[in-house]
Amino acid sequence: MIPRYAIRAIEWLLVLLLAVMVVLVFGNVVLRYGFNSGIVFSEEVSRFLFMWLTLLGALVAMHDNAHLGMSSLIERLPVAGQRVCRFASDALMLACCGLLAHGTWKQVVLAMDDRAPVSGVPMGVVFSALLVCSVGIALLLLHSLWRQLMGALPASELVINNAAGAE
Repeated sequence: MIPRYAIRAIEWLLVLLLAVMVVLVFGNVVLRYGFNSGIVFSEEVSRFLFMWLTLLGALVAMHDNAHLGMSSLIERLPVAGQRVCRFASDALMLACCGLLAHGTWKQVVLAMDDRAPVSGVPMGVVFSALLVCSVGIALLLLHSLWRQLMGALPASELVINNAAGAE
């Protein structure tokens, strides 16, 4: 499992990314409409920051069990059915994360030589947001699957309650 201090650091990074994005976009709007000029790289960098913001946010949401789910059907099943559904769900998501990580790694390696047209940022750095997200979520899923296999996942955690994760 990802340590709580790492999640807290990611949350602070999200705050920083959002603040930089707001300053860039707002500053660019003010400069365009007020002074008929602008920040040349603002649009491009804001898009890259938004991508990182979204994918790191998805990782934090997965850690906090805040993603949407179909719990209304699963919670009506007996505990054995809930265990099967939770294991199948985690295993399928892990397979998807593996495919994402594998494909993204190939893309990152290829794109490290390509640079963004305005800011000059290596596109591999931009694309690595999906790599970080998919590997992080895969680690969370591996931990969940391990707990299930070892019998350490109590029945109360089999059905993910989205309301509790949104605290």
